[in-house]
Amino acid sequence: MHQPIYRAVATAGAVFLLCGQIFASSHSDAPLIKQDPQANLTDVYAFVGAGNSGSGNVLNIIVNCRPFSEPGDGAIYDRFADDALYSINLTNPVTGALMRTYNFKFSSVASNGGEYKNLNTILSYGRGTVVGAIQNIGDGAQNYTQHYSVSEVDATTSSNYDLGVGFIVPPPNTGNGVTPKYNNASAVPISGAFGPLGLDAYTKQAVYTLATGEEVFAGSRDDSFFADAPGIFDLLNARILGPDGHGQSGTGVDGFKGYNVLTFALQIPLANLPTPIAYNDAFTGVSHGLGVYASVSRHRETLRSATGDPVGTGPWIQVNRLGNPLFNEVLVAMEDKDNYNRDVPTDDATKYAKYATTPELPVLINAVFGTKLATTGRTDLAAVFIPDVLRVDLTTGPVPLVGQGGNRLSGLGGDTTSGKWSGWPNGRRLGDDVVDIALTAVASGPAYTSIFLLGDNINANDESYNYTFPYAATPHAGTTNRKDPGVIEGAQ
Repeated sequence: MHQPIYRAVATAGAVFLLCGQIFASSHSDAPLIKQDPQANLTDVYAFVGAGNSGSGNVLNIIVNCRPFSEPGDGAIYDRFADDALYSINLTNPVTGALMRTYNFKFSSVASNGGEYKNLNTILSYGRGTVVGAIQNIGDGAQNYTQHYSVSEVDATTSSNYDLGVGFIVPPPNTGNGVTPKYNNASAVPISGAFGPLGLDAYTKQAVYTLATGEEVFAGSRDDSFFADAPGIFDLLNARILGPDGHGQSGTGVDGFKGYNVLTFALQIPLANLPTPIAYNDAFTGVSHGLGVYASVSRHRETLRSATGDPVGTGPWIQVNRLGNPLFNEVLVAMEDKDNYNRDVPTDDATKYAKYATTPELPVLINAVFGTKLATTGRTDLAAVFIPDVLRVDLTTGPVPLVGQGGNRLSGLGGDTTSGKWSGWPNGRRLGDDVVDIALTAVASGPAYTSIFLLGDNINANDESYNYTFPYAATPHAGTTNRKDPGVIEGAQ
């Protein structure tokens, strides 16, 4: 993919219009997981960075779940499921075979079994042993405090190592009455930190360094994904039209603006990782690194009682997984969407490769707009999506972040590090415009004799990311959150 890049017009403009409607990361990828929002993964990010402790370069992995979390959803607010196992998996980048897993397990959310300081109040936050604003995470004003543990499992030996327990999940951003240290005086979230000292106080306190050198975080964050999914699914609402090669400017709206997610994140020193494995990168040849994907599991059985809380028993059963953005939601047909979520990457080549090599998407585009996009032999898409893990070259050194010199289009925008694309599909950074990159690949491959730069008219997130671990932006405040186009969050 080294040919000159240009924006196509005419029929390519039509491709732009249809392609945009299909993409929404993984917020709504399969019927069954749609009914289980706390276990629903939305995005996985993995990229090489420079560690804060001076211990060398690191692999940052940020995982988002619980789509469309409403910032003002009091009095309980969203919490991690206490009966789920949230996992970050490292794999062989060629086969998808599991090499190592990091498991996050969260404490009870039950009203009579959770970690509440005061059960004689309606407030989860703002009244525990004292009434007022939370000054430090877990203090007397934070009535409910969820904790979590992190463990590591070596897949080759089945050895299980406890890496730490009792880590605190910071409170949600209710607003300046309860959580003022998330925000400025107007209750607008403070984000865009360039280093640990620039993080808001709660986030800073909730980043933990393990004895083995990893850093961990879990808590509410702004949804990092951006796209005009609502307007697009309204049968091409006129607001998404343009740019189309004729000077038209669209008025697309980020359908994920103003929503939060639940995030669990891990920063691993490269020295702690398995030896990088050689693989062929989709666009730049031989690389050396690992594969990354996330999964969520629940107990095989749940016993419900009319007089007590549910009790889970039996082995953990995977209910959701996610590697690359868009694969299950965009390429996998309805008959296999739930099957994919139950499956593992080592089965992708035999069960799901057909959805990449003979994708339905260009068939639909050709039928509607009379284009002639390639519908078979899409080995270029298979090279990205099969097996469905994020492949990260660990030898490049730290990649530039989007907003700090990195281009949202990754290699399509000329953004490379040590000869490799700085962003997706070489891992994925926050701010990588995966919708536009994927649209361009679908329209331009498999030969790439010319490059059609296509997109959905939403080029950036609604909030600035942080440029330090845990990277995801500060969660939106419940009291000042706005989702309307053109309205600035915090405006009255």
